[in-house]
Parts: sequence; C-alpha cells; structure tokens
Amino acid sequence: MPDTWDWSEIDADVERQLEGVPDVALDRAAIEGFAARISAGELDASGNQVVGADPAGPGDVDSLDRLSKGRLAELEARGREAIESGQVAVAVLNGGMATRFGGTVKGIIEAIGGRSFLEVKLAQARGHGPVPFLVMNSFATHAATGRFLAERGLDSQVRSFLQSVSLRLTPEGALFRGDDGHVSLYAPGHGDFPEALRRSGRLDELRAEGVRVVVLSNVDNLGAELDARIIGLHLEAGRPLTCEVAAAVPGDAGGTPARVDGELQIVEGFRFPPGFDFSKLHFLATNTFAFSLDLLRQEHPLTWFYVEKTVEGRAAVQMERLVNELSACVPTTYLEVPRGGPQGRFFPVKTLDDLDALRGDAGLARRFS
Repeated sequence: MPDTWDWSEIDADVERQLEGVPDVALDRAAIEGFAARISAGELDASGNQVVGADPAGPGDVDSLDRLSKGRLAELEARGREAIESGQVAVAVLNGGMATRFGGTVKGIIEAIGGRSFLEVKLAQARGHGPVPFLVMNSFATHAATGRFLAERGLDSQVRSFLQSVSLRLTPEGALFRGDDGHVSLYAPGHGDFPEALRRSGRLDELRAEGVRVVVLSNVDNLGAELDARIIGLHLEAGRPLTCEVAAAVPGDAGGTPARVDGELQIVEGFRFPPGFDFSKLHFLATNTFAFSLDLLRQEHPLTWFYVEKTVEGRAAVQMERLVNELSACVPTTYLEVPRGGPQGRFFPVKTLDDLDALRGDAGLARRFS
C-alpha cells in the first residue's frame, strides 16, 4: 500500500538509477493514486475499453489523393511560406529502446545509407531550411543519444528534452521491484509530449521564435517527412490538431479515428472490446501530427491507460498516456495520406524484417539516403 512506502529510500534508488540524467519529473502523488486504485480493485485493463466506438469511414476524413493538382499547389504554397518564415518546427519521439534490435536506442542505430534514424529525420527537416528540430528522449535514451549526436557534431542542431519517469507497480498495487531489489522505472508514454515540452522551456523558445506549428512523428517512421502541403492544409483548416491516417490493410489492429458519443477521436486498438472485428477499420492512425502551438501551451486531461507488461518474467503494471488522446479534447482534422509507394508516409520499423524491407526497396533507399 502507498502509505507503507518509504519515499526517502525510493527517491535515493531512483536518483542512483538516473545518475547523469538531469531533471526527470517523477509524479509521486499520481503513482500513489494509481497504486491505491489498483489495490482497491478500481483500476485494471477493463477500464481502457470504449463502449460503442464506431470506426470512421471515408467520408469522415480528408485525403490528399482526393485533392486536385491546383488545390495541392495552393496548399503547398501556403505551407512553404509558413516553413520559410520560421513558423514550423519538427519534433521526433525518441523514447523507446529497440528491444528487437538488441536493446539499444532505436534512434541512433543505422537505418539506411549509413545514417541513423535521427540523422535521416534531421536531414529531412534541414532540407527545408533552418527548421527547429526537437527530440523527446526518455531517461533510457537521453545519455546515449546525447553522446551519439556529439560524436557526429550534430548536438548543436538538435534541441533535446526529457519526458517524465514513473514506477512500475504489481497487479496488486504494490511497488514492482526488479530481481535486484531496485524499483523498476519506465517512461509513461508519448502523451508526455506537451507537458515535457512546456516543462523543458522548449515550448517558450519556439513561441519566442514565432513558431506556430509543430509536426510530430515517431523516430522509426522515415516516411513522416515535413510536407508543405500538409502544413498548408493544417493552417487553412484552422483546427488545433491534424492527425494523419493511412488506409488500413488486413492484419491492422491499431488506432483509428472512431466516433465515441458522436464525436470523432483516435481510439487505440487495445481500447476496442474483446472480439472486435478489426477488418472493419478503414484507416490506421500513423502517430504523425501537426499541432498548433497554442494547443501545446494548454493542459488537457489525457487518459491514463492500464498496461500490463512482462518484466523479468513477472507481470508489471505501467500507467501510460498517448498523445493522440488530444483528439478527444479539441477539434481535429483527420487526413488520409499515402501509406506506401514513392510518396508514402508510413514505413514504421518495428522489427529487423521491417528494416530489411526498407533497405531492400530501391526507391525508398534513394529517397531516405
């Protein structure tokens, strides 16, 4: 139970584990609250489910492919003007450890053409000029990423900041400790992005520089390049958030725009009820976004999800937030983008097979090298 925890011992343990990682936020009150609710039987995976979510159809989303060449040219001109005037920044989620790639930091492993994922993403942004380039690290990726960028002489071009850290719990609501007796740390999801951006001071920097739009994507999706047409569409739509989606294919079971109580929002795959027929999905959310800066300045009550993981052969509970939950809070544009092909924007690399496929595609190798 939380009232038996010795926070002086826990804090000392966390500090030792995070040596060399500066100013990582740890929300003690939230952790104690989660533990108490789990212990009381008030919080478990069933609370993640959404009742009656109705996946979006083609008429619910915009689509680049449905726009005329003239219309695309107009949007591109507007987006290009915003980019060239310093109103657009690029941000990358770099908090994950590539467990399928030997447990190193995914952003710094070689992706294609002898360059790491982060190097390719940075080069893509720099192809549009001196676009501010930000990277959100976790405690697990911060040090290695910093060393890598310094070794490559890129640290001055990258504005890094840290997401928060939390403590794993047991399914009974106790502190989860590793086999070595230490508390078990984890990064509580990319829903940290707005808060971490504010806490780090990076958002204030962007605002002072006149940035109006921040584009966010996963480090392992090289297709999610800065696209002036999408910036133009985001600005013209006037909504605080644009979420990119791609056509669903058989086997997809991830997030999708869906109506909940009549309102569209991104609903993650694990939130649909058991037995849900994922062949009904028309679209798959790609975790690529355009945010108006004012949206990121505001606090929104993002949902905390109960997630069970296997850690050292035992069940551990992580409470996580997802940035796409912002779509439930504000008016959102859902934009279908090409999934594959020469203009494709969704090439996630989650396995070694994915990486081999990326490298083996001559067109993509030329595009991303």
